Amino acid sequence: MTKTTRVMLAVLAACGASAAMAQSSVNLYGRVNTSIEHQKLGNASATGMVTNSSFIGFRGTEDLGNGLKAGFVLEANFNSDDGAGSDNGAFNFKRNSEINLAGGFGMLRLGSFYPASYLATADYISMHNHDTGTSADYLYFGAASNGNVIAYRTPDIAGFNAEVQYRLGEKASIDAGTWEDKGGWDLGVNYANGPLGLGFGYSQQKRDVLPAGVTAGEANEKDSQFALRASYAIGDLTLGAYYQKQKSDFANVKAKRDAYRLAAMYVIGASELHANVGRATKVKIDGVKTGESATQWTLAYNYNLSKRTKVYALYTNINNTASAEVASPAAFNLNNTANSDKFRAYGVGIRHLF
Repeated sequence: MTKTTRVMLAVLAACGASAAMAQSSVNLYGRVNTSIEHQKLGNASATGMVTNSSFIGFRGTEDLGNGLKAGFVLEANFNSDDGAGSDNGAFNFKRNSEINLAGGFGMLRLGSFYPASYLATADYISMHNHDTGTSADYLYFGAASNGNVIAYRTPDIAGFNAEVQYRLGEKASIDAGTWEDKGGWDLGVNYANGPLGLGFGYSQQKRDVLPAGVTAGEANEKDSQFALRASYAIGDLTLGAYYQKQKSDFANVKAKRDAYRLAAMYVIGASELHANVGRATKVKIDGVKTGESATQWTLAYNYNLSKRTKVYALYTNINNTASAEVASPAAFNLNNTANSDKFRAYGVGIRHLF
């Protein structure tokens, strides 16, 4: 073998190795979002550091040829304030854990990921801080959980795309065997045409509830919701809104509630001014209103140091929590029960994407 032949073979081998490497890739990415906040729940208050859904992720794809690709996504939340895992100190990939196949037909997904109905509606409207932390949307109700899911996502067609998800309940027991998970399904539809964006979401889940003295099937529970979303950009101003209908049927008792939110963002150079207000009506049980309604509003300012890094300030307020059956956003141990319905928080933070 001549020296020239050996050189040519080495070059061809290197090209082949480069081509093989180009057919597959793995990327590391994530978000670190930390704020310092003063929070009040009723008469109790505390000041401290808050993690806002910080996470680390791994994403990979392999080109299988003929337009077909295999991929995976693994995402894990962590507490950016102390470095611990966000699930009682444990680190896991509950945020997103999927394997998928994609091609001209769209994408088939298996695993655990966000409901498509949420991503098509409420997620679009929470513009200032990725729907995270104390200023996240605490009035939206998602009926579908995100585990054991089979999903199909369509390709984009004339601005439309959709994803349908079916969750396998696997008859898993919840609360020491008092609940039997019977699964559910979820649908999200999006439309984008220049400055106009529209979305629709629907989801439902079923559980067989087994309280003391009740046999299986006598107290089935069905939770469902549907929502509509619209957004429009007018120059530097972006407006958005959603409306949601929430339903829950349990032991022949029907509960309903409406929720909606309005949001606005105005961009001035590297600055963003944000405002949003949401409201959840009183719960109707068999047509009779009960409890309290809840209103949440947020004012925020973002300054983008780069495309990946921003600093921000925020103030958020929820007038009713427990009496309106709304989860409290309090990140600290605020257990004062006196006037505990009202939640307020203000703070400053830094968010970096990598």
